[in-house]
Amino acid sequence: MLPAVTIVLATSNEGKASELRSLLADLPVQLVTTAEVLGEKLSLPEDGDTFEANAIQKAKAICTATRMIALADDSGLEVDALGGRPGVRSARFAHDRATDAENNAALLRALEEAERDEERSARFRCVLALASPWLGDEVKTSEGRVEGVIARDPRGSGGFGYDPLFLATEAEGRAMAELSEEEKNRISHRARAVRALRPVLIAVMNAQLDEAERIAG
Repeated sequence: MLPAVTIVLATSNEGKASELRSLLADLPVQLVTTAEVLGEKLSLPEDGDTFEANAIQKAKAICTATRMIALADDSGLEVDALGGRPGVRSARFAHDRATDAENNAALLRALEEAERDEERSARFRCVLALASPWLGDEVKTSEGRVEGVIARDPRGSGGFGYDPLFLATEAEGRAMAELSEEEKNRISHRARAVRALRPVLIAVMNAQLDEAERIAG
C-alpha cells in the first residue's frame, strides 16, 4: 500500500472536514487541519464574490503558509427566489457569527411568502481548490451541485448547515439531513466536486511521492 500523503484542509468547518474525510477515505491520504500543522488556526481570506474565488484564496493561503498540499472548500446554498442568496454568505446569512439554526430560521423568514415549490427552488454548490508546491502558482478546481427545493420546516437530524431544509430532487424529496452518509455521499454537491477533482488529486499525490522517493535516493 502507498504511504499516506498529508493534505491540509483549508477550512475551520468541522462538518465540511468530516465529509471530506469520508469522501477521501479510500485514498492514502491523511487530512489535517491548519491548527494541527501550525499549532494555531489561521484567519482564512473569504472576501471573494464567488465560491471559486474564495476556494482559490484559501487554498493558496494555506499552501503558502505550510508548503504542503492544501485543499479548500467553499460552498453554500443558492435560492432562486432570493436572487441566488445566501450564496457566498451562506454561513453568515443571519449575521456574521450565526449558528446553523439561526441561518435556517433566517432562510425560512425570507421565504415566508413563497408558497409553491416552484418558488422555493434552490441548489447546493461546492467548489474545491487544490494548491500544491508541485503545481507552482496553478490552482486546480472542481465544482459539484445538487438541485432541490427549500422545505417549510426542518427535517431530519443528520448533516449540518442547511441540510434540514434542503429537499434534494434526487432523494425523492427527502431532506439532506434525512439521508444516510452513504446516500448523501452519492448525490451531494461536495461528493460530486470530490469525484471531479480525484484525477488531479491523485496526480499531485503521485508527484509528491515520486519527489520523496527521489530525495531518499
